[in-house]
Amino acid sequence: MMGIYKTIDGRIEAIKSIEDGCWVNLIGPTEEEINELVDQLNVDIGFVKAALDDEETSRTETEENQTLIIIDIPLAQVDSEAFIFSTIPLGIIVTDKCLITVCLKENSIIKEFSEGVVKSVYTNMKTRFILQILYKVATRYLQYLKQIDRISSEIEKQLHRSMKNKELIQLLDLEKSLVYFSTSLKANEATMEKILRGRTIKMYEDDQDLLEDVLIENKQAIEMSNIYSSILSGTMDAFASIISNNLNIVMKFLTSITIVMAVPTMIASFYGMNVKSIPFANSPHAFLIVLIMTIMITSLVTYALIKRKMF
Repeated sequence: MMGIYKTIDGRIEAIKSIEDGCWVNLIGPTEEEINELVDQLNVDIGFVKAALDDEETSRTETEENQTLIIIDIPLAQVDSEAFIFSTIPLGIIVTDKCLITVCLKENSIIKEFSEGVVKSVYTNMKTRFILQILYKVATRYLQYLKQIDRISSEIEKQLHRSMKNKELIQLLDLEKSLVYFSTSLKANEATMEKILRGRTIKMYEDDQDLLEDVLIENKQAIEMSNIYSSILSGTMDAFASIISNNLNIVMKFLTSITIVMAVPTMIASFYGMNVKSIPFANSPHAFLIVLIMTIMITSLVTYALIKRKMF
């Protein structure tokens, strides 16, 4: 899908054709759309293809008056009533005529720009537009990290009364998400620092402060990601031990019940044999005597197990 936008009277508006100072947004583009873009703007097709590689890492590259900036952006998806957080590359291609963004999937960050949610966006001011995108990416990381923290807290409450693996698996998915976030944020930081040095795109004095704000937000996201990852890892280890301990307690209780129940079963088995030499075999009160004896022995075994804290 290809969308073309331009700032008209201070607002982002969709236009029909590519013009100077416009913004071209590609989301999961087809080969026809890619070829059309390459023909009209003479864009390096390698830049477009690189942005569509989901394994591409954050980096910058300049060739023939065209600059490619690839950053990793966060993505939240719902799968089986659970949130799955991941990262995908977003390519930003800067040309003399316009700015191009390329991404494999539709995402909330670019959608907010195309729908005009983000204010004071001017497509003809390429450097500032790029920095606004980077700032929105950093703040979205922080937003998703807070969501991960809330979700993990809810799962922890469930784990207090659970002996199943479902909650641990959910925590494992969140821990994987934090690893993805941490890796992507560190790669983005290196890319932003390279931009800050002015070697990638032309920087203006007013843009320096905005880029520094972006770096601060990104560093905060890195710190939060590392903290949450450490907490989550420790929580998983603790609750794995708790679940194992709960299972041991149940097994110990069931074993004690089995031992107690085995006493009357054994006595009944002895007196069920067709043997004359068993005590009280010829007594008319044999049943009552054996019953009392069984209760006494069972009580002694139960008392011994209670003393050993088996119950």
